[in-house]
Amino acid sequence: MLELVNLSNASFDTENLLRGRGEVLVEFLRQENLAGVELMLCGPWNERLHPARYVRGVHLRFWPDWLDFWRGNQNALLETFGTEAAIEEEYGGNTRDAWLEKWRENIRQAVACKAEYVVFHVSNVRSSEIYARRFAYTSEEVIKATAQLVNEIAVDLPETCQLLFENLWWPGLTFCNPHHATILLENISHANTGFMLDTGHLMNTNLQLKTETEAVAYILSLTGQLGSLQKKIQGMHLHCSLSGQYTKKMMAVKELRNPLQWNEIMEYILQVDQHQPFRTDAAKRLVQKLQPAYLIHEFIQDSYMDWQEKVRQQRKSLS
Repeated sequence: MLELVNLSNASFDTENLLRGRGEVLVEFLRQENLAGVELMLCGPWNERLHPARYVRGVHLRFWPDWLDFWRGNQNALLETFGTEAAIEEEYGGNTRDAWLEKWRENIRQAVACKAEYVVFHVSNVRSSEIYARRFAYTSEEVIKATAQLVNEIAVDLPETCQLLFENLWWPGLTFCNPHHATILLENISHANTGFMLDTGHLMNTNLQLKTETEAVAYILSLTGQLGSLQKKIQGMHLHCSLSGQYTKKMMAVKELRNPLQWNEIMEYILQVDQHQPFRTDAAKRLVQKLQPAYLIHEFIQDSYMDWQEKVRQQRKSLS
């Protein structure tokens, strides 16, 4: 099992965490005895800052609200984004091909990094749906459309590179229904596939969880229902999110008439998807049971010191 950390090449991470110097990353990995990073490419890859020998995986880009665009539902898109210009800006064009090219470029960069795996979020949500969790599309609809999308872009992915599908708490792959996981893999043309289990995202599907012990019991119960597909959990984004009380409070808010603004969406997501380190040995039981090939300590890092403290706290819970 390789222990990694998440990182992006967005300016916040490159300047705030790495101070613009690749040697800072190398030293961090050495000090914390980590095997490398799962990198999210928000712009062109700079090998000086993120040396290829440390990029074990690449987290592909993510559009939370994409199925209306894929299906050509112009009325829904205009309701969400307001204008055709805003829609074009969001997806890099007004056609599927233009949007698919953005995906393909992301995959080409992952291949250039020599990533051993890439991560794909399987989810869809309109901004007006995130509070009340009343959704226009079902998980099965999202999964079948995801398979269509992935089969269009995975042709640029070498078979040696694993394509790992990540769960969220919105419609798509949630791991709450094992049949959906089966449907997803059965409809993907890329031969080398598996799952990236995000522990915090799975916790966010159960608003009654209050402790890490309860959360781990819940995760093991649902992953146990996968049967033989449990072996397909090749990676784990390990972090803790016990945000049920906040989520229930927001669900009680009146149904939104207008889509949320970007800052409102991010404020909500950061409250729900907490990315806190585990602090008890419940994490150890989870990791020992599932034995992922890649264990990613996935946090939202406020500073270099915050990053270091969170990694050390979680690794302590695993010892």
